[in-house]
This record gives sequence, structure tokens and C-alpha cells, in this order.
Amino acid sequence: MFELEPFVADEYIERLAWRTPGGGSRGGEAFDPKRLLEEFVNHIQELQVMDERIQRKVEKLEQQCQKEAKEFAKKVQELQKSNQIKEAADIIQKLHLIAQELPFDRFSEVKSKIASKYHDLECQLIQEFTSAQRRGEISRMREVAAVLLHFKGYSHCVDVYIKQCQEGAFLRNDVFEDAAILCQRVNKQVGEVFSNPETVLAKLIQNIFEVKLQSYVKDRLEEHRKSDAEQYLKNLYDLYTRTTNLSSKLMEFNLGTDKQTFLSKLIKSIFISYLENYIEVEIGYLKSRSAMILQRYYDSKNHQKRSIGTGGIQDLKERIRQRTNLPLGPSIDTHGETFLSQEVVVNLLQETKQAFERCHRLSDPSDLPKNAFRIFSMLVEFLCTEHIDYALETGLAGIPSSDSKNANLYFLDVVHQANTIFHLFDKQFNDHLMPLISSSPKLSECLQKKKDIIEQMEVKLDMGIDRTLNCMIGQMKHILTAEQKKTDFKPEDENNVLIQYTNACVKVCGYVRKQVEKIRNSMDGKNVDTVLMELGVRFHRLIYEHLQQYSYSCMGGMLAICDVAEYRKCAKDFKIALVLQLFDTLHALCNLLVVAPDNLKQVCSGEQLANLDKNILHSFVQLRVDYRSARLARHFS
Repeated sequence: MFELEPFVADEYIERLAWRTPGGGSRGGEAFDPKRLLEEFVNHIQELQVMDERIQRKVEKLEQQCQKEAKEFAKKVQELQKSNQIKEAADIIQKLHLIAQELPFDRFSEVKSKIASKYHDLECQLIQEFTSAQRRGEISRMREVAAVLLHFKGYSHCVDVYIKQCQEGAFLRNDVFEDAAILCQRVNKQVGEVFSNPETVLAKLIQNIFEVKLQSYVKDRLEEHRKSDAEQYLKNLYDLYTRTTNLSSKLMEFNLGTDKQTFLSKLIKSIFISYLENYIEVEIGYLKSRSAMILQRYYDSKNHQKRSIGTGGIQDLKERIRQRTNLPLGPSIDTHGETFLSQEVVVNLLQETKQAFERCHRLSDPSDLPKNAFRIFSMLVEFLCTEHIDYALETGLAGIPSSDSKNANLYFLDVVHQANTIFHLFDKQFNDHLMPLISSSPKLSECLQKKKDIIEQMEVKLDMGIDRTLNCMIGQMKHILTAEQKKTDFKPEDENNVLIQYTNACVKVCGYVRKQVEKIRNSMDGKNVDTVLMELGVRFHRLIYEHLQQYSYSCMGGMLAICDVAEYRKCAKDFKIALVLQLFDTLHALCNLLVVAPDNLKQVCSGEQLANLDKNILHSFVQLRVDYRSARLARHFS
């Protein structure tokens, strides 16, 4: 009630007596002085408690007021001081500019004092900026930076900012991630402090690249540069990739006009000494690594590589033997070893794939096609020449002559593995080399090199397949020579002959079926049909000429027909129309061995034989034992 209206003591006592029973202020009421005294004493005590409470509140408010007054005074003082700095800076800056125009001999002392004051004030401002940055006072940093903008030491202010930004920023193992996070943080802040934020941020990035990253890259690369080419190349690729990835992230920021060129120059400054001779290191490593992979494989086989194409007498003999089948000495026994390894091929292709990836990343765009071509040449040398071609040469040398008995024919295994490797080689050419050379003159050079190497190998494959087919025919000849008897087709007892195919026929057909299956498993596509056709034609020629060696009685002719029917059944496995047609015709020719003399002319003019040369028909009829006695020659005169 004291707070709502002015306090008047007399009025307060009057109101108190009036409210108190026995106070004597109300009409008809008896006056009770004791009771009024008690009421006054109680109220005085209440007033004393209230007074103490109010006094404490007053003291608290006075303390708060004094504190705020001090803070306000301090702030005013700081603002005044700040303003005096700005004013002093403005004055000293103008004096400094004027002093530049004054002649030195007359005003040297004045100029010296101005320069000293200029320097002192500049140092004070930079120190003030440093302190404000450590305290995190962005507004103060902005004020000081704005003042320093007109001083020579402004760049030093930027340097201080850049240095302090990096304190504690690189504490983890990933310096690239740390750098990205730091730049993101500074990018948000720099515009609040400086009037030229893009320049300051660019200078920070330049400092990070030229100091932190340069040192980090050097430490990681120099450690393996001379001692471990593989690790050196892996580190170079990794570091360059991570640096360019960081550069891509920094492209999001405003760094001035041509930030792409700016960042590219920074990357180049770090890696130029390593990229200048990168391809030489790559080729050197690839060469030694590929040689080691091959040598490790041949060592595992306890095989000493033969020199191929040395020009010596032995080499000449081998090449003559391969091309003519002349027996100029025993063939090399490879013991069934193809000397082709899927593991070796995968390892060589993997090494080359990684080399192509590094080449793509680390080569200058103008050098990329020729560098990729050099890597491709290494692949051709070690995969195609040193491994595949060597296996083909060794395989050719291991093919026995066609007159060898019980020859083991492993060259088709070489063909099968070589075809698989060619597919892998071609896939890498298309997937990893083509993108690097597709728009350069090196494309035609690579395509030609690939074409040449494949053609060279195809010549050797064709030669080996041809000689293998000759061996197969030779094996069939051995079977026929060993198993076929003259009495098979001219039995002594015509009435005691079991009409079925001969033992020689059974063994030849069994052998042929195995070879057909092997050819199908060793080749693919049209190559299968081409080789089977060639084998089928030679098989037919062999049987044709074999049948020409015997004389045939009537029952013997029937047996020959049964043999040829079995050969024809075997020919169906080839699934080549021409081969089946040849054996159909041969089967028809064999009918001439048993047909009645009077029907001979009619059979010769039948559908299957009408188009054949008469001499061929005549030659088969001459094989009959009754040729002279039945005067069969008259049908061909």
C-alpha cells in the first residue's frame, strides 16, 4: 500500500486507529488504550520487517546499477578508443601519403617520425586483429581489417588470419579431408571479416597446397621413389587422385575469375617433378613385373625357355619340319604341357589394367595416347610374344610327324587356351585401351599392331592345326594298316562270312569320334566348322584311297559297304553337310562292288553317281574279282 500512493504519517495512524476495535475513532465505541497500543506495536514491527526487505532490494538494485554503469563506461571507453584508433589510422595514413611527396633531405626527420608512427600503429592493429581472432570476435576482426585495408600491412593481416585458421585443423590422418573441412568453415566466415573474401580464401587454399599438401606428398613419395616402384606408383596415383578430388570440392567456392586454372596450377606445382618422368617409371616397372610373372611360372614348371627364332641350324630344321612334315629329327616332347597359364594371363592383364588407369590419371592429355600405346606395347611383348607365341612355337615343335605311331596330340589344348586368352586380350583392348586413344592418330597404330600380332598367331595356329590333322590322319592310317586284312574283303570261304563292319573300321571310327569331340571343345564359332570340314575331307580321302587298295569278292564288297555305312554314321557327328555328302557318294560307289553285272550300267547312271567322272566309276568296278571274267570293262568303253 506504500507503493501505490504518497505516504502521510498522520493519515496512516488515523486509519489504523479507526480500523482497530476500541480505538475510539468510531462513534458509540468505548476507548481502549491498551488494545490500541498493542495494535501500534504490532504494526511498528511489521513496518520494521518491511523496511529491512526494501533496504535489501535497494542495495541489490544499486549494485546492479553500478555494475551496468561500469560495463557501459567500459564499452564507451572501448568505442572511444576504437574510434581513436580509426581516427589515428586515418590521420597517420594521410600523413604517410603526404610524406611520400616531401623531399628527403629537408624533411628526413619528419618522414622518419611519420614512418615510425605508421609502423607502430600498423603493428598495433595487426596485434589487435590477432587477439580478436583468438577470442572469436568477428565484428572486431571486421573493424580492424577494414582499417588495415589501406595499410601496407593488410597482407600481413591476411597471413595472420590464414595461419591462425590452420591451428588445430590438421589433427587426423586424412590431410585431404581436413583441408576440405577447413576450407568449408573459412568460406562461411571470411565474408564476414574481409571485404575481398574470394582473394583471402584463394590465398588460404594456395597456402594449404604449397605447404601442407606439398610436404605430405613429398614425404609419401620420396620414401619409395627409388626403392619400390610398385608402391611409388600406387601412392602417386592415390595422392594425385585425392588431390584432384579435393580440387573438385574447392571448385564450389568463389575464388575469383578463373578458379579452374588457379587450382590446376596448384596441383601441377605439387606433382610436376613426379609427373615429368611418370611414364618411364611405369614402363620400367611394368617390364620388370611382367618378366618376373613369366619367369616365376616357368620356374614352377622347371622349364628353361628355349630361344625362338635364333637363326641356327636347329631352328632351320624345326621350321622345315613344321612346314613340310619331313622327318628331320625327333619332335620336342612337351609331356602334355601347353605352357599357357590362365593365372599368368590374368596377372599380366591386371598389371596392365592398373597401368592404363594410372596412365589415364597421370598423363598430360597431349601425351596420353602415346603413353597408352607404350603400355599396350608392353602387353603385346610379354603376353602375346613372350607367353602365347612362345607356347605356340613350343606346341608346334611338340607336334609329331604324321608317320609317328601312338602320337599324343596336345596342340589342340594350346589352341583352346590361346582362344580363351585372345578373348581376354581383346576385351582389355576394347575396355581399357580404346577410351585412351579413340580420338588420336594412335588408334590406327594400335589397331594395326593388334591385327599384325593376331595374324601372326593365326598363321601358327593354322599351321599347328594342319599338322595336327595330318597326325590324326596318320594315326588312322596306322590303325587301318595294322587292323585291315586282305582277306576281310576277299574271304577264302564266301559262305562263312558274318556280314558286319570290320575291326579296322570299328577302331578308326572310335578314334575319329574322340578327335571330333576334342576339336569341338578346343575351338569356338566358325573355327569349329572350318577345322571339322578339313578333317572330314581328309578322312574321306583316306578311306577312299584305302578302299582302292583291295580286291573285292561279292561278300567282301558287302562287308566294304557295311564299313562305309559305319564311316558315314561317324561322318554325321561332324555335322558338316559336305562331309556327309562325300560319304554318301562313297557309299554309293561301294554298291558298284556288289551289283549284278547286268545292272551295272543302270546303277552308274543313278542319281548319286551320274555326275561323277566315268574314270572314278571305272576305278571302283576294276576292284571286283569278277572284273575280267564278267567282262565289266565293256560298260566303260
